[in-house]
Amino acid sequence: MPYEHSADWQYEVPTSGSKRLPPAARYVQSLTHQGYGFEAAIADLVDNSIDAAASKVVISFLRDSDHLVSLLVIDDGNGMDEAGLDIAMTVGGRAGYADSALGHFGAGLKAASLSHADSLTLISRTKRSASAGRRWRTAAAQEDFSCDIVDARYCQDLVDRYDGIVEWHGTIVRWDGVRAFETVTAGQTDRFLNDAIEKLETHLGLYLHRFLARKDFHVDIVVEDVHTRDELDHRGIEPIDPFGYRIPGRANYPRTFSAPVEGVGDVVMTGHIWPPKSPLVAYRGIGPLADRQGFYVYRHDRLVQAGGWNGTRSAETHHNLARITLDLPSAPNGVFSLTVKKDGVNVTPAFARGLEQAVDANGQTFASYLQEAEATYREAARRSTEVRRTEAIPPGKGIDPKLKRTLRDELPQLEGQDPITFRWEAMPSHTFFSIDRDEHVVRLNKEYRPAFNGDRRAGSNDAPVLKGLLYLLLEKNFRMGRSSAQRDDEMALWNNVLITAAHCEMARYENEAG
Repeated sequence: MPYEHSADWQYEVPTSGSKRLPPAARYVQSLTHQGYGFEAAIADLVDNSIDAAASKVVISFLRDSDHLVSLLVIDDGNGMDEAGLDIAMTVGGRAGYADSALGHFGAGLKAASLSHADSLTLISRTKRSASAGRRWRTAAAQEDFSCDIVDARYCQDLVDRYDGIVEWHGTIVRWDGVRAFETVTAGQTDRFLNDAIEKLETHLGLYLHRFLARKDFHVDIVVEDVHTRDELDHRGIEPIDPFGYRIPGRANYPRTFSAPVEGVGDVVMTGHIWPPKSPLVAYRGIGPLADRQGFYVYRHDRLVQAGGWNGTRSAETHHNLARITLDLPSAPNGVFSLTVKKDGVNVTPAFARGLEQAVDANGQTFASYLQEAEATYREAARRSTEVRRTEAIPPGKGIDPKLKRTLRDELPQLEGQDPITFRWEAMPSHTFFSIDRDEHVVRLNKEYRPAFNGDRRAGSNDAPVLKGLLYLLLEKNFRMGRSSAQRDDEMALWNNVLITAAHCEMARYENEAG
């Protein structure tokens, strides 16, 4: 019906037709400025692997001598055929998500990747379709949304290269022209990699901790020589549970509260009180304590907000022990909305009003929970200071991730120090170990390696008991700098004892085999 002029307010805006206005090609440029941090971008790629039912995910930094050339994320998920690849490489191109999917907007793969790389290549295969691939280059996509079709033979070659992961099905995401890699100056590659991998371990370990706690899901980070394919570093990601304390900070906690939120219904939350002055990485090692108090919001078991009060109150030091779990309602609603980068949740004032009425099964209010968390913090602050352990140089490559996590839980870490690496090498028979103070390396004689592995396959993180004890014994030698006669004599003593012990172990293996 044609519009007729009227002085009355028009409750509906009148229209006279419609036309299709596709996005300009320069819209791609906006994808590169989404503000994705490096760790959050990789986490978005791993989300896609989880949605594809992957059990194994490998994040591989490809290294050519002193240069980093590419980054890959490889999984053994269901994979995609040609049509699926086209959809995946289209902005907002997901036709639909399963109810339990971690994907949400259909832009994560593209926005996360192009925020950090000039080229995104996606190669995949399914049980019923051959390997195929697509590539987006920022420069070409900005012109006309052009997406390259990757040569089929190369797709199969790359899949074959990682056939230990991608067997009958799986996906490889490849980043080239990674802008952070181009900033690494000569001689700084090891330091850059260690810092980047440490941050990635912490981020993935925290935000994906519920998935990583499952026995059928693993994420590994490797550094790979691009020519020889040798693994220069290999670390398994361990879960970091932000509620992983051993004993709660106050009796009768945690407690579950129900908040009546208009437009959603009853929202269930669990209030925890951490033990005061906890040294655990899950408490101290995931960021400033003031930032990590408050709500930990999950969506389909994936952490999407790690702390913060969502405008319901300000961060206060005396609330550092208060952490609350909240699983987002599965049904769409107008109260909770996820940020595009899945690093936070926006809420309406209805949530704050619901908190004011939240109670547990015994009628205790959410406000009284915060008071008890504050009281626990203040009581601990009045008590005498506990014994503080000496700060230690952090453990590095060659140590099992679980052992590394425990060492970091138990010992305060010196900031800005290169970690201590353990490495098996050829050495004279009269030497069990030696240390390189300048390079922060403990060298172990590989002649004695069988004494600690038996018939098991030796890996870079093997012999955790030996390496754990040597770390505790030797760490001070790196921290104290130059040697002394007493410390040299200690190391000579430990060398002789360990050589004898290794010979005893190997003799036992030989007798049992005979």
